[in-house]
Amino acid sequence: MPKSLRSARHQRFLAQLISLRKAKGLTQAQVAEKLGRPQSFVAKYEGGERRLDIIEFLEVTAVLDTDPCEILLSLRSY
Repeated sequence: MPKSLRSARHQRFLAQLISLRKAKGLTQAQVAEKLGRPQSFVAKYEGGERRLDIIEFLEVTAVLDTDPCEILLSLRSY
């Protein structure tokens, strides 16, 4: 299995999170504040510098008021 960080699938995942954040009219700083994290946390996962673990992913989707299952289903196909 190839590494997933910076793969095409990972890029699609990040693009979805960024698009959702922007569609909600939120800045990285606003998302970070809702998560109780520094803005750099959001910048790093959106920029592909760090991964989100499953719990962090669920927290981010809650802040973005979106169904995490929909995101995961869209990434299922290669």
